[in-house]
Amino acid sequence: MGGTKQQRRGNTRQRIQDVALELFAEQGYEKTSLREIAERLDVTKAALYYHFKTKEEILVGIFDDLMQPIDELVEWGGHQPHTLETKQEIVRRYSQLLSDAAPLFRFMHENQATVRELRIGDLFKERMRGLREIIIDRDATLADQVRCVSAIFTLHAGTVFVMQELEGDPEDKRKAILEVAVDMVTQAHGGAARSS
Repeated sequence: MGGTKQQRRGNTRQRIQDVALELFAEQGYEKTSLREIAERLDVTKAALYYHFKTKEEILVGIFDDLMQPIDELVEWGGHQPHTLETKQEIVRRYSQLLSDAAPLFRFMHENQATVRELRIGDLFKERMRGLREIIIDRDATLADQVRCVSAIFTLHAGTVFVMQELEGDPEDKRKAILEVAVDMVTQAHGGAARSS
């Protein structure tokens, strides 16, 4: 048996979260039980209970795992020069984070009442404020500020709608979404320079 006890526990925890999110997506959060999660994992409910006492804990754990890289991105961006290159890099990195967490974002979109009830939505909005503060120039025109905010929402909408609704290769769709978001930030940055 390879790895430390902590690594094995972390891997089990991740497997539980992945399987739970699959089940939440398939049959809905409310209709999914801990017993079903344990059965899909082929473990006892007691083994599952060792890691998570409730399905709410599982969902909050999934969300916390996503928030860490977003927090790191906001931290990184806060220490960078407020240049177009920095903003473009933030959009690129955030696009990758969303791509990696696409099942969670689809879940959040499809289960908005649960997200509100567990306060996940409020925590997510806080992170978005952090990103917004880095990507927006306060002295830019209102239209350019809207372009920057819209770039972030383009990435969100792309993760939920474009990936599911439009035909085409998933990687091509991801690249197209990113291209549009980067274009919006680029246009906004050029607008800020013009208005000076």
